[in-house]
Amino acid sequence: MGFGAQNCVAFRLPALRRDPDSGGRPIRGHLSLYALIALCALIEIVLTLSDLQLFGPPRLRQMAYEYFGFWPGLLQAWRPNYAAQPYTMFVTYGFLHGGPVHLAVNMITLWSLGRAVLDRVGQGAFALLYAGACLGGGAGFALLAPELRPMVGASGALFGLAGGLLAWAYVDRYASREGLWPVARAVLLLALLNLVLWWAMAGQLAWQTHLGGFVAGWILALLIDPRPVE
Repeated sequence: MGFGAQNCVAFRLPALRRDPDSGGRPIRGHLSLYALIALCALIEIVLTLSDLQLFGPPRLRQMAYEYFGFWPGLLQAWRPNYAAQPYTMFVTYGFLHGGPVHLAVNMITLWSLGRAVLDRVGQGAFALLYAGACLGGGAGFALLAPELRPMVGASGALFGLAGGLLAWAYVDRYASREGLWPVARAVLLLALLNLVLWWAMAGQLAWQTHLGGFVAGWILALLIDPRPVE
């Protein structure tokens, strides 16, 4: 199973300038982030209870993966479980995880990166960036994965948030004529993280999803908010 990476170095991203008009988002400004984390957590709780035979059918996780995971074969000759599956899987895979630990690390990363994005551009743009990165992650896996194994996890979208934050950091630093090494260093650290985890997980890391999400997030961030914050 091509689980998403735990983006531990996301907390080392260059400090991002906050839009002076935001004034720091109030709690209600983070409702979309709370809702996203709660939804992912609820899904994993139900699947874990099923694994423990405490709720629902014992094969519920397998069924969830079969119906809502990302299966590259569905873009070829495989027969889908329902007509829209080859399209909906570009979104639904991001709400499934490989277990409580996978979920916990991804949600901690989402909390850290999501707040920074919300402080920069607000809830609507955050939702657009997250959704676009999720789609980009699926596209990256579809184009670059050498096998037809399935993939689940929010890390494609998380790498998209990281890509967006780094894009904004690049714009801000370039506009103020500051050095760009912190941005380049963060990109290199993310690449190194993927390499190390790919090796540690014996090639079961969906690095293609991370790459697709990162590129999509970088591009979308520059379309959403191309102006530097002084």
